[in-house]
Amino acid sequence: MTIAENMVVTLQYTLSDLKTGEKIEATTPENPMVFLFGVGGIIPKFEASIEGLKVGDPFDFSIEAHEAYGLSDENRIAMIPLDVFHDENGKFDHEYFQVGAIIPMSDNEGNRLQGTIREISEENLKMDFNHPLADTDLHFKGEITEIRTATPDEIAHGHVHGPGGHHH
Repeated sequence: MTIAENMVVTLQYTLSDLKTGEKIEATTPENPMVFLFGVGGIIPKFEASIEGLKVGDPFDFSIEAHEAYGLSDENRIAMIPLDVFHDENGKFDHEYFQVGAIIPMSDNEGNRLQGTIREISEENLKMDFNHPLADTDLHFKGEITEIRTATPDEIAHGHVHGPGGHHH
């Protein structure tokens, strides 16, 4: 069986910064990556790089930033008044809100997004809503550990159900 559209793929990988070699993340045998191939849930170039592989096949490829999480966009950086982050007592939590912290937020339409604190001033937080891996050329190295045909429910829902996947 080879990786193709509507197949559930399980794999192990290590993700590194291509330029620095710094490890960004890695899966484990207990917590592999499991996804439905061909539904657009992951980086398209990642899917293209593993398409046609079989169980036991290794992979080792790179994806440039513009084909991964994109390049930073200055329009996705905002100055947000500090008082937006005050608690019910009007206090600002200096331990929680630190430079580099990733804060869950929502926009005016209720869409969820994550912002990274870049600077804190007396009046504002400079929040960066670009993906944390924007501008990063990625290197993936790993192995395909399981492939199976997706169930009709998984195909209809666009994601994996059961162990390693989504549970309803």
